[in-house]
Amino acid sequence: MFKELEAQLEELRGHLDLDRKRLRVEELESLTTDPNFWDDRDKAESTLREIKATKVLVEAYDTQASKLADAVLLLELAQEAEDIDSAIEARTHGEEIKATLEDLEFRRMLSGEYDAGGAVVQINSGAGGVDAADWAQMLLRMLLRYCERKGWKIQVLDEQAGEEAGIKSATVVVDGDYAYGLLKAEMGVHRLVRISPFDAQARRQTSFAAVTVSPDIDDDVDIDINEGDLRIDYYRAGGAGGQHVNKTESAVRITHLPTGIVAQCQNERSQHKNKAQAMRVLRSRLYDHAQAEREAEAAEAAKDKKKIEWGSQIRSYVLAPYRQVTDHRTELKVGNVDAVLDGDIDPFIRTYLLAAGERS
Repeated sequence: MFKELEAQLEELRGHLDLDRKRLRVEELESLTTDPNFWDDRDKAESTLREIKATKVLVEAYDTQASKLADAVLLLELAQEAEDIDSAIEARTHGEEIKATLEDLEFRRMLSGEYDAGGAVVQINSGAGGVDAADWAQMLLRMLLRYCERKGWKIQVLDEQAGEEAGIKSATVVVDGDYAYGLLKAEMGVHRLVRISPFDAQARRQTSFAAVTVSPDIDDDVDIDINEGDLRIDYYRAGGAGGQHVNKTESAVRITHLPTGIVAQCQNERSQHKNKAQAMRVLRSRLYDHAQAEREAEAAEAAKDKKKIEWGSQIRSYVLAPYRQVTDHRTELKVGNVDAVLDGDIDPFIRTYLLAAGERS
């Protein structure tokens, strides 16, 4: 087992071009000491992002190499002392290292400018009335559970309750390594088919909810926002939050008039904090909007590249008359619907991203 892991580690070293990456980090970090480094702001920001993304891979590889050396030594000592418990522990470490190396190999594909960083996730209920609102809440829980499994930090900025049940929309900021690179695979329309718990006649209902994912852009990144293009509305926050939240106009909604993009936040007690968070979301969505425009232009030259938009469902979750989740982009099918709805969506994300990597 350990010989295979050592071979896998060496192969990954070659795939990552680790020696070149180490030199690249040293080269870039030396540039940051130049007194004129910030003269070209865009170039400086790009350099810092490249340093961060490269160091994440290099340090992750070094950590696993060190763990493997320790596991090999532990196994050798266990064999000499005929210590079965220590041998089992060493092999357990080996299995963990193997899983991490496979994850590193997968992450190597996530080379987009913001793939290694955080994400802003927005969920909106669609066609289907109260069932759609309930489905949007289920979808939110699924994505939050996935983030928890990854150990990512989650901050719910805004959540609009449905009239009878569920939610109309929610906005969440996710902070974690490769959060955007992975979660962007969830962008699109998600379709639920089930016996409606809100229908007295127990009829089957089809509901839709849309997921939008954009990178969490640092304040240092220059996103051109003209204050004159913004309409800012203040209103009373709804739902739980105490008397202060509900009796003052602390909630903030910002509309970017040229694009129609809306960002809002009501979960902070302070109007100032809500405005800052709403601007954070707006910056992220404006960046994503600009990216989508560039992709739309590229799509003219590559007709096989589909634009993500309402109506182009990426996945169906069928609870009746049979139970199955199907990803329509890759045709991956999973029968354990409960596990998927509890956040076990890695197979869908990995399969989609691997397929997208092969096509690019």
